[in-house]
Amino acid sequence: MLEDDFTYVIRKALRGLALSPGEAALRAGLVPAEVTALIDGRFSATVAKKLAPTLGLGPDALERYPGYAPKPQLLHTLRRVDIPFEDGQVNAWLLREDDVTILFDTGFSPGSCAKALDAVQAFKIDATFITHGHRDHTGGLPEIRKRSREVYGPAHDPMPGVKPMAPGDSVRVGALTIAAFDLAGHCAGALGYRIEGLTRPVCVVGDALFAGSIGGCTGPETYATALKNLREGLLKMPDRTLLLPGHGPATTVGEERKGNPFLA
Repeated sequence: MLEDDFTYVIRKALRGLALSPGEAALRAGLVPAEVTALIDGRFSATVAKKLAPTLGLGPDALERYPGYAPKPQLLHTLRRVDIPFEDGQVNAWLLREDDVTILFDTGFSPGSCAKALDAVQAFKIDATFITHGHRDHTGGLPEIRKRSREVYGPAHDPMPGVKPMAPGDSVRVGALTIAAFDLAGHCAGALGYRIEGLTRPVCVVGDALFAGSIGGCTGPETYATALKNLREGLLKMPDRTLLLPGHGPATTVGEERKGNPFLA
């Protein structure tokens, strides 16, 4: 199930462009009530496709969005650790490759993190990587510090016991290399992590991207930064690159290039 339905996509685009629904409607040649109906959850493919160019969204992708369901084939060594967060969930991603165990993000609280990791028998971790400083991804750090030999995270958000990484930095863990790249926008200083040494390219993207959507941004400046980093940091990667978001299902660069309205 996608993290964002079409109403979130439209609202995120409006906020990112600092457009009111009425202003967007006028620019698109629509009646304001038609845009309001979309925001309220009454989907019209015709209205969505006509509105999309005004919002900088892919018209075909937005028109088809309610049926979008990426189905990437996960590597058998990768596992999504589903951790409760308020009324929803947050992802941590666990990679077990040869004799190495690597975790990405920690969940919302030490207790929920411990319970989720115990369930998959992740008692000892060689390295943990934090994508960004928001509480739902860092709240489990007190528990992770007990289990993980090393913890790395964005230099922009210093955290006790966490070694800083900046875009362009990389860390060798066993036979794998974890390379950090810039995914700021949704969160200042956020990092994506490219995992090198697997049988296919894999990127952990935190909340910068969800299947079919992106992380919410506070305004036009951060929104422009988010889109720039996604287009320059992800869309230049091979279509088969597996993308592991902070919420919702995994996806691929190829699927997002066609089905994500923000990137299509």
